[in-house]
Order: sequence, then C-alpha cells, then structure tokens
Amino acid sequence: MSVAKNTYNRVTTNSLLKMKANGEKISMLTAYDFTLAGLVDQAGVDVILVGDSASNVIAGHETTLPITLDQMIYHAGAVIRGVKRGLVLVDLPFGAYQGDSKEALKSAIRIMKESGAHAVKLEGGFQVKSSIERIIQAGIPVMGHLGLTPQSIYKFGTYTVRAKEEAEANQLIEDAKMLEEVGCFGLVLEKVPAKLAEKIALIVSIPVIGIGAGNGVDGQVLVLHDMLGMSKEFSPRFLRRYLDLHTEIIGAIQQYTNDVKTKDFPNESEQY
Repeated sequence: MSVAKNTYNRVTTNSLLKMKANGEKISMLTAYDFTLAGLVDQAGVDVILVGDSASNVIAGHETTLPITLDQMIYHAGAVIRGVKRGLVLVDLPFGAYQGDSKEALKSAIRIMKESGAHAVKLEGGFQVKSSIERIIQAGIPVMGHLGLTPQSIYKFGTYTVRAKEEAEANQLIEDAKMLEEVGCFGLVLEKVPAKLAEKIALIVSIPVIGIGAGNGVDGQVLVLHDMLGMSKEFSPRFLRRYLDLHTEIIGAIQQYTNDVKTKDFPNESEQY
C-alpha cells in the first residue's frame, strides 16, 4: 500500500498548522520505545505521541493514572532517539500539572530538557487554563485534549461518549476556543459525537485530532498496540485493526518453542 507523501522533512507545530490550512489530514500514533518509534517514523506518521496510555499497554495498569513523570520522561527519551521526521508529543501525566501552574511548568520543562521532546499535551479546558498559559509563555508548545479525558475517569465513572447533551457540547466548544486563544497549537478530541467534532474543527484554526470523533476533524490518532492488533480485549467502535499481531506473535513464539524442544533450532547453519 502506498503512503501519501508531503514536503515536510521535519514535522513541526507550524507544519501541522499548514497541513490544516491546506486540507491535508494529519496522522498520529503512539509509541513508547526506540524500536517501534523508529518504525512509526519511517512509515511517515506526522505526530508520534508518547501517551500516558503507556500505563495501560506497557505497564498493565487499569487506568492511565499510575504512570509517573519520571516514567514518561524515560519513554519519551527512548522515542526521541528513534525519530528523525515526526513531531514527538508527550503527555503530561496525572498529578504533574493539575495542582498549580508552577508545578505544571516544572513538569513540562523536565520533559523538554530531559527527553528532548518537541511538545507536551495535557487534558482539560478552563480548569487548567492557567497551567497551559504558563507553559506556553515559557516557550513550550502545548496541545490540548478535550472530550473523554482518561485522567478524569473516576470523575466521569465511565468511558462512554462525551458531550452528547447540549450543555456539555456548548462547554466543549468554549473550551476549544479557549485553547486556541491561549496559544495551543492543536487539540485532541476523544469520543465525542462526529458532528460536534466537525463543528469544532471548523470553528478553530488550529488542528483538531480525533479519536472516536469521526472523520470531519483534521487528523486521527490511535494507540499503536491497538491498531496493530496486539490485544483482542480492547475493541471500541473507533478502532480499526490493521494487523492481527496477537495471533501472529503467539504463533511465532509457539513455533520457536517447538523448534527448541524438538532440537530443530539451532540447525548447523545457525551455529558457529
């Protein structure tokens, strides 16, 4: 399958703004380690998100809440070393920015200095406005995240679609406008009605990246492990599996185990 080419040798926040202005869709995937980040980058993905979803898919936690700032920096540093073209975006983890804007800035600075990342992402609207402003004023690019915000899962009590009611939809629009006004270079909309997401993408001039938000936005993001089919347990409507690595990997390991036990591996050509 061919991959759409563009002229961006290095993707920056300015590149993403140009993509939106030109009607070019933006691709985003997660990565948490050097090897897979390199493959994602070589495949031409525009934005590589070092997501706090590492808490789930790497560490096995039920939510994104347990992952620490130190752990996010570790993963981000590994990803940066594998990427040559894409913009590397790092989630600020739960507890690293909600307390006050000074703490938020310290967290963002640590990510940028210690990992070499290009930008940070954080969840929330007006309630974290002061933190976003302070980080941006320090020269650090920020992407917002609205709709379903997994770090607030215990507040919501469910992973269901957000902003189906008029009041919440209107608040979402206002939050999106605010993120643009304070200087965010883009925002993620997670699990919101497609028509509302499209409306927001038309209202704001910054790129809107969707996950479970329809195709009327400016780009899409998925968790790499999900779209590669490495697990069969997580099957939301918005997920398209492009491979079935769950079956392929288990099959390969079973074959290896069998070859070892039957003394087929290593053979004469595979030894010194």
